[in-house]
Amino acid sequence: MVLGYLLARAGVPVIVLEKHSDFLRDFRGDTVHPSTLEIVYELGLLQSFLQRPHQLVTELSAIVNGRAVKIGEFSHLPTHCKYIALMPQWDFLNFLADEAKKFPSFQLCMDTRAAHLMEEDGRVIGLVAQGKQGQLQIFADLVVAADGRRSDMRESAKLDVIDLKSPIDALWMRMSRRPNDPQATAGRYVDRRLLVMINRNDYWQCAFVFAKGGYDQIRSEGLERFQKKILELAPFLEERVQELDDWDKIKLLTVQVNRLRTWAKPGLLFIGDAAHAMSPVGGVGINLAVQDAVATANLLFSTLRSRAPTLAELAMVQERREWPTRMTQNVQVFIQNNILARSLSTSSRNGELPWFLKMIQHATILQRVPARVFGLGFRAEHVHPTLRANQPH
Repeated sequence: MVLGYLLARAGVPVIVLEKHSDFLRDFRGDTVHPSTLEIVYELGLLQSFLQRPHQLVTELSAIVNGRAVKIGEFSHLPTHCKYIALMPQWDFLNFLADEAKKFPSFQLCMDTRAAHLMEEDGRVIGLVAQGKQGQLQIFADLVVAADGRRSDMRESAKLDVIDLKSPIDALWMRMSRRPNDPQATAGRYVDRRLLVMINRNDYWQCAFVFAKGGYDQIRSEGLERFQKKILELAPFLEERVQELDDWDKIKLLTVQVNRLRTWAKPGLLFIGDAAHAMSPVGGVGINLAVQDAVATANLLFSTLRSRAPTLAELAMVQERREWPTRMTQNVQVFIQNNILARSLSTSSRNGELPWFLKMIQHATILQRVPARVFGLGFRAEHVHPTLRANQPH
């Protein structure tokens, strides 16, 4: 959607396909980081964007064995917005769609699923889609696959995937929120158990993190035992944990960390989770995807105004974005393997803080590191001057 908006803003005819009839689903990526907010600012859309329902997070925090711990703070970042905006992803997508529709070269097709690619003489020339009116063919100078970690286009293109594996999975659920509940979005850890709680005003979006392969055991122990585990992490939910009265309300999220070896072939480019599935650690997936979109628009908008880009031109996107992707995944894998996996398998002694949290608390300057890594990333993209607003708000 971001790429479609940017290309339409540059005058490039673009069609965005969305297989659902609306965007109203429980996405995981609801954290709009300072790097993405800076892009929204550069486009002159920040004021109207922040009028959408959202909450602000000025620091990263956790509740560890009952103790509040600050992990990172954003005040030092060289951006206009020194915070994370928590906004349901459907609101973000609807906002982008509304703005993109202002450009005559933008077309959004809902209820239209990209089924498979069309190729001719070794080049992708478009795709076959399934819409309300049946099957249709769409011809294009470039097909951009941004269809997520379970990408149908990735399967159709038969590209090689590098799997970095993950030692964790999560259960995704929601519970109602009351005015006297804690305000902060935070992770809650108590003796081998971790619950991430995202404040969405009138409800909590929660992720119960556990060691990969443990789902069957959790199910076999029954709902009542699972409810007790939630209460051990968040006792204030005592009167509401019964809302989790059916396993259908608790969704398994299988965590993947992988990336394509090659992001492009003639006429086809992969970006976002379709190119590199990110761990939920740091909540950076949506922001890496947005950075990919900006880099793609910056590198290709001029070419796309007149002709199809060459494979060498498409490869420039991977050359630009692969290093920050690798670095981010390396950090995520380190945290998963050396912090989360160990914390979920080893009991803490006498409720002590883990060593890395002790270090961050004693040397507060270290709190800048996670804020920088997850707030800005390793290579923050900026909108090409030609595509920026003349007078950003």
